[in-house]
Amino acid sequence: MHMDYIHPADQLVMFMQRIYDRGLTTTSGGNLSIMDKDGNIWITPAGIDKGTLTRRDIICVKPDGTCIGPHKPSSEFPFHQSVYKMRPDIHAVLHAHPPALVAFSIARKIPDLDLIPTVRKTCDRISIAKYAVPGSKELGENIAKEFEKDVEIVLLENHGVCIGAKDMFTAFMMFETIDYSANLEILAAKLGSVNRLSPEAIKITETRNHLLMDDFIPNSRSSEELEARREMITLIRRSYKQGLFTATHGTYSVRLSDGSFIITPFGRDRAYLCEEDLVRIKADMKELGKTPSRAVKSHALIYEKNPDINAILLAHPPHAMAFAVTDAEFDPRTIPESYILLRDIEKQPYEGLYVSPESVAERFAPNRPALIFKNDCVIVTGSTLLQAFDRMEVLESTAHSIINSKSIGDIVHISPDEVDDLKEAFNLKD
Repeated sequence: MHMDYIHPADQLVMFMQRIYDRGLTTTSGGNLSIMDKDGNIWITPAGIDKGTLTRRDIICVKPDGTCIGPHKPSSEFPFHQSVYKMRPDIHAVLHAHPPALVAFSIARKIPDLDLIPTVRKTCDRISIAKYAVPGSKELGENIAKEFEKDVEIVLLENHGVCIGAKDMFTAFMMFETIDYSANLEILAAKLGSVNRLSPEAIKITETRNHLLMDDFIPNSRSSEELEARREMITLIRRSYKQGLFTATHGTYSVRLSDGSFIITPFGRDRAYLCEEDLVRIKADMKELGKTPSRAVKSHALIYEKNPDINAILLAHPPHAMAFAVTDAEFDPRTIPESYILLRDIEKQPYEGLYVSPESVAERFAPNRPALIFKNDCVIVTGSTLLQAFDRMEVLESTAHSIINSKSIGDIVHISPDEVDDLKEAFNLKD
């Protein structure tokens, strides 16, 4: 989906619906705006239910101050206007009150940007603005002062967050990423000390394998391939809705019977992916005109080393990732279903995927279908895509339960004898 072809009013409705559906703002909270090439500011209205917003509700404020539309513009319009005046490079402003970022705003702290590498790359320029009354001239001035420092994300003391970007998708991508990082830091703190990445560690993730592949032109598409594409899109969209993915992070792939595989593309919004966006990889070549995920080499090696694996999921489910950014052990021996599906999960070194991907690929086994990579990601495999997805869901659900248990009491794990009973009852292989 190309935002350049979507009217500003429709974009505001689309992204506000996503923000509201994810529980990142309330019925009356938050506002979005876009400045078009003629200097018009399109903005969400004041006092209208964010859950039922339509394009007819969007207000257009002309350069001379004239308002076109059936409602008043958001009461926060002054600070949107201040940002546009201060920063001519900004054409979209997003303001919302997601619980995790509100928590940081009332603690008057900035979330850690170095828990996983993708956050610093997306949200490097961030600051915090002094408190002022919502909708006031003072608040607009306080926010504008921060944007004058060339930042893109401004946390508002005791209020929420304001993001300015070249377009609304970029603003939303930064919003989703910084909110994810804030949630991750809160969850991880419940498990113990949080581990951060150094600038040097972040640099090793800057791979270019996905950009250096030769192209091939597919002559035809088999029914098997078309079915795989359909199933991948269904589960990618479900993953996004469940918070296992963010807009641009998270990779699925499926191996076909001829040895080629299909993988998610690089940098495309996971919420709107279609079957034709997915990239087929064949003999180390990619479909002409498409760019695969940066994880393409790791997926290829996992398939090469593990003939029983036919689906791979790389994602950042927040509760599971809390274990990745702390020294806490993830032990799935909580309920029988968790152990049956996840077996013996290992933590791998952060640099493993980048420095020794072949060794990592060899760590997968029938009794080790998933790996947690410190401060990076989770990779789950399966003989089918549905099995891999089920394992990812169970992994996140189990991690969620373990974290919740911290406020209740000590965990009593399934005993070794009970594990042996499960292995026998379900014919689990070591």
